[in-house]
Amino acid sequence: MAVFDYEAIAESGKSVRGVIDADSPAAARRKLREQELFPTSVRESTEKTVVTTDVVAGSFSRIKGRDVALMTRQLAVLVEAGMSLVEALSALLDQTSNPRLKKVIFEVRDRVNEGMTLADAMSQHPRVFNLLYTNMVRAGEASGALEAVLMRLAELLERNVRLRARVVSALAYPVLMAFVSVGVIVFLMMVVVPQIVGTFARQKVELPGITKALLFTCDIVYGWWWAMLLMLAAGYFTWRGWVKRPEGRLQWDRFKIWVPYVGDLYLKVVCGRFSRTLGSMLESGLTMLNALEVVKTVLQNRQAEQIMDDVKTQVRRGRNLSEPLRDSGMFPPMLVHMVELGQRSGELPAMLLKTADTYDEEVNMAVDALVSLLEPVIILVMGLFVGFLVIAMLLPILTISSTFA
Repeated sequence: MAVFDYEAIAESGKSVRGVIDADSPAAARRKLREQELFPTSVRESTEKTVVTTDVVAGSFSRIKGRDVALMTRQLAVLVEAGMSLVEALSALLDQTSNPRLKKVIFEVRDRVNEGMTLADAMSQHPRVFNLLYTNMVRAGEASGALEAVLMRLAELLERNVRLRARVVSALAYPVLMAFVSVGVIVFLMMVVVPQIVGTFARQKVELPGITKALLFTCDIVYGWWWAMLLMLAAGYFTWRGWVKRPEGRLQWDRFKIWVPYVGDLYLKVVCGRFSRTLGSMLESGLTMLNALEVVKTVLQNRQAEQIMDDVKTQVRRGRNLSEPLRDSGMFPPMLVHMVELGQRSGELPAMLLKTADTYDEEVNMAVDALVSLLEPVIILVMGLFVGFLVIAMLLPILTISSTFA
């Protein structure tokens, strides 16, 4: 069964676009007429499903993490209700509003209908269903508990989406304040200050040193703003090119971990991601080695990935997981102790999930503290500049007043 893009006119006269699955263009037109739509164009979809969503960490892309999380929960509910996979995927098509995700579901359903497992069908779309997702689904199919695994996956994705939204919303106000402050400063330096200085020039007043320094800065900003923008753009693209190189990416990821304060926050994010992913996969029935291989792909840090390679090697040789984690020197003692306690008690997945909850809470508190710190810092910097500006403008005015007095 193929997928067709269509344009049609509804009974209300409104033009609509969408996708529909059918065996042929004629069958697609017939299905559209059954839906009381009058097709004006029906053509087989040739567009590749190009998305860049990381469904675990979340990202801004055409198929968002929340779309995949919602689809996963809906699929879990349908499977739990006793529907076959093909029926459940067909039902999802009517519930999915994202056209790109709908195309992916079309293709997954067709492959499942042809006899492929759900995990294998989803693995054909690695940018939508990453290695963590497909391995957990594969474990659920093997154990006969697919609906439980899908529910667990939905909770994992939803938690990641909420965490990302929490961080973005917390940082939105400070970022807005920073942009407004920069805009006000540039406006004052390029518009207000030159007009006031023109008055001083007509009075032939000898300007103080602080005023001359301000004028020199204004001249640079006014005359060379384009060069500054070019330098910023060149610096950004140079950094991007360096980060794309393996050695550059490794050094940048190391820097993100060891930089004061922010590195501690970032390390908590990595540890929370490690704990929740490993705990979820072990709880779904994957072996330790397979789970560690998948965990490495979702940490999104080259330094951590290298450490996970060594951890997996040590575990394969028979060492407990906590020992190579402690030897790495990267993971905090709390995480190491919780892993050790979980292995001794035989409840490692539960301990890892509790650890992940703890790190998520610490990240939330750290973000709140960072935001509380950023706001007064921005206000202080803005106040210092305005104070400098006022002093630089008042001194010539006082000189003029004393001259006339």
